[in-house]
Amino acid sequence: MENKTQISQFFSKRRVYLAIFICLSIVGVIYFLEWRKGSQNLMTLHWTGMSTFYLLLGLCFMALRDLAYMWRIRILTDKQLSWKQSFQVIMLWEFASAVSPGVVGGSAVAFFILEKEKIPLGKSTALVIITLILDNLFYVLLIPTVLFFIDVEALFPVQLSAMAKSGMGVFWIGYGIIVGITLVLITGVFISPKIIYFFVKLIYKLPYLRRRAEKADQFAKDIETASVALKNKRFLYWIKLILATMGAWFSRFLVVNCVLFAFIGLNFWDNFIILGRQLIMWLAMLVTPTPGGSGMAEYAFSELFADYVLGAGVSAVGLALIWRTLSYYPYLLIGSIVLPRWLRKP
Repeated sequence: MENKTQISQFFSKRRVYLAIFICLSIVGVIYFLEWRKGSQNLMTLHWTGMSTFYLLLGLCFMALRDLAYMWRIRILTDKQLSWKQSFQVIMLWEFASAVSPGVVGGSAVAFFILEKEKIPLGKSTALVIITLILDNLFYVLLIPTVLFFIDVEALFPVQLSAMAKSGMGVFWIGYGIIVGITLVLITGVFISPKIIYFFVKLIYKLPYLRRRAEKADQFAKDIETASVALKNKRFLYWIKLILATMGAWFSRFLVVNCVLFAFIGLNFWDNFIILGRQLIMWLAMLVTPTPGGSGMAEYAFSELFADYVLGAGVSAVGLALIWRTLSYYPYLLIGSIVLPRWLRKP
């Protein structure tokens, strides 16, 4: 009952409507400012049959991304969740990310979503931490891989060369923080669960949570049990998780490539540059206080791909909106449909 109340509070109508209002307001402001600058390209996208093909391909990549996440959550729960349950969990997870600030994300409520699906809180916590480790490791390892093929300078358009040096400084600081967090999580799950328990005890010292401090002890036992179980998993188990994570992330990134391909001519090496710039964009969205990174996502897209967009004479804002229509707004719609039925489950 308490779990249902916590989820209902997080997914309250007020919170959801406010998030949607903020998102649409930010997009409206961006359009208004673009018109004030006298842009003649705002909606002058040259639409062809190939444009439709690439945008449909982008939708397919979004579907593949969700399927990869569903496969991953089934692996993590030892198939305790059915495909239907996995779909609901992932859609609600993404919905939570869409209505939360980027720095919070959907992980903040994922523990309760999994617990409602009869996954014990300690195990669900360990599973969410594993997803964070896998996602962060992919990001951490992909950056040097991409930079092996392209120069660091290529991560910023020529028009932004003046801010490239300072921008890269901030980027590497953020990268270092992610590396540090990942190492702490790996240590907490696979070496010493007491590290995570220590942080949980600190959290439960907060005035609002102090009266529930006894839960921290049960949490410690659950997280240690889950940690032991994860350590004993076979090698193939981790290979599947890694493949699912790679499939989800590459599908996510390829949506931007599809949007650009739909209206702009690109060569093979452009894909590496686009991928590298998405890594910067993702980090910028991660620390944005608006729901789902709204505003920062559109702005970062317009700036980081300015050289491609301006060279083709199409609208950066228009492409940014198409990208967000494919990769963000559907989760607001699907989540709002799935949530009421899911909350009625016993």
